[in-house]
Amino acid sequence: MSNFGSRVNLALFTGTSGVRPEGRLALSQPLRSDARVSGAQLRLLPDARPLVERLGRGFFRALPTHPGVYLLRDAGDTVLYVGKAKNLRQRLNHYRVANPERLPRRHLRLLSRAVRIEWQACPDEAAALARERELLLTLRPRFNRAGVWPAPPKSLAWRVAEGALELAIHAEPVEGWERHGPLGAGAVYLRAALVRLLWFALHTSRSVATMPAGWFHGRLPEVVRLEFGWVKRAQVEEALTRLGGLHGCDVEGFVTWLNVSAELNAFDRRAVAADLETVTEFVGKSTRHLKSVSRLNDGSAWK
Repeated sequence: MSNFGSRVNLALFTGTSGVRPEGRLALSQPLRSDARVSGAQLRLLPDARPLVERLGRGFFRALPTHPGVYLLRDAGDTVLYVGKAKNLRQRLNHYRVANPERLPRRHLRLLSRAVRIEWQACPDEAAALARERELLLTLRPRFNRAGVWPAPPKSLAWRVAEGALELAIHAEPVEGWERHGPLGAGAVYLRAALVRLLWFALHTSRSVATMPAGWFHGRLPEVVRLEFGWVKRAQVEEALTRLGGLHGCDVEGFVTWLNVSAELNAFDRRAVAADLETVTEFVGKSTRHLKSVSRLNDGSAWK
């Protein structure tokens, strides 16, 4: 082999271009590699698809695009995970590929153990959320972290006391208070919207600018007091009647009363419209949840 060839081979081996005259490596020079190879280049094999291998591609293609809930079970038929989806096909197709670079290890372990997927269609996303909540509390799957233990109950409560209409959030029934619930965390938002709406209804000549500090942004005391002041007793009794009707899901009557009771400027009308939408949607969802859950509890809708 020529001397030139030896120098080239040594330079390639050491990663340097320097060779001592006697042909020995300059070991004092550190070995270097400037090559940067991405994980995608190093990965010669495609990502694993354990659920596709077990269930087949047809399973994922045949999934509906409706809202619903789903269960992942292991070989022993134990429920590993409960989830809900706005679109079942789109959501469950996320489970096809076990990409170690994009998925957390907990998710990869779930995919390696799951052998079966069950799904159940729901009328809408709200019903799916309610069904998921119920299943989590009942099954408490090991791969779910949130929602497996019941949250403290919260109810909207109100009463008339010392010349004021008071609204609060209670975890348990309290003597002398009417209540609507339990509502969970939603009780906070419902009360904030109702406080502003009732304030407008009882103070028809005022605006947001004269509302107590913090109320417009939902910063409320533990017990909110809507002082009667010069407001007629008949107006307060009407407010209580409407609250009672709201408890019975008479949202339409409550909305109609507010629309004819308050004389508002353009800005206040937009604020009231937003709160009316919150109350209508919240109370309406509560009614739909009860109907949807009762229909789904028989188990016949599982696929």
